[in-house]
Amino acid sequence: MSPQLVSIPTRRAHSNYAEVARSIGIDIISGRYAEGTRLPGDAELILRFAVSRPVLRESVKTLVAKGLLTTKARVGTVVRERAAWNMFDSDVLAWHLDAGINQRFLRDLADIRLAVEPRAAALAAARRSDAEIAELHRSMASMHAAPSDSTGFADGDLSLHITVANASGNPFMRSIGGVIEAALRASFLLSAPVEEAERAIVLASHQRIVDAIENKDAKTAAAMMTKVILNGLRRHGAAGEGEGEVESVVGSPMKNNRSGKGPQS
Repeated sequence: MSPQLVSIPTRRAHSNYAEVARSIGIDIISGRYAEGTRLPGDAELILRFAVSRPVLRESVKTLVAKGLLTTKARVGTVVRERAAWNMFDSDVLAWHLDAGINQRFLRDLADIRLAVEPRAAALAAARRSDAEIAELHRSMASMHAAPSDSTGFADGDLSLHITVANASGNPFMRSIGGVIEAALRASFLLSAPVEEAERAIVLASHQRIVDAIENKDAKTAAAMMTKVILNGLRRHGAAGEGEGEVESVVGSPMKNNRSGKGPQS
């Protein structure tokens, strides 16, 4: 992946206020409205979006709740600093994909996944139910049955990771689903493992996660989840500093692979 922004269009909103919130949100994330600047007045925004004042106000309330805006008396509506944005919000993540993602965004997603998903896999190995094991196998079957560049393959991949989070039994880890979905969607659309060798590696690495969870092998489940995330990051040329430390912890030989051809996460 090049350092330039890559836009990944997401689904349109289903209501006027949600669509206005989406449009303004993308403008904020893309930098059209910089941090600390004031939004245009109500009259200008109403004219731009051809909506009523109540619709506009509902849109602004939505963006305030997501941490992108703040309203101040006698000042107006101001864009908040990026650190205040709710990056776990599914809409905010989706708007980042619309606005355009770069290698830093991919690394940031991978960082939070590395902090959570390996531990979720280890907990899933201890707490999973028979129904969740069956769901993991169904996810693998979907990936095997679908072409690598199809939505069926992506849906199977996403289902597997979400099921692992659910099987952890930890509600906070379950809530990470929006981050996982955004990361996998970006990973899939940017670099699907269409070559036969790459597809085989992706399927085998995910199967090892499933097998480890089914066999209650927490250590292997965590190590394989770490490997899958790092390899996915490497496919996009976005692997950064510190990855060698993680690899040494999981005992992976991946340091010898610098081709950027690792499997998709």
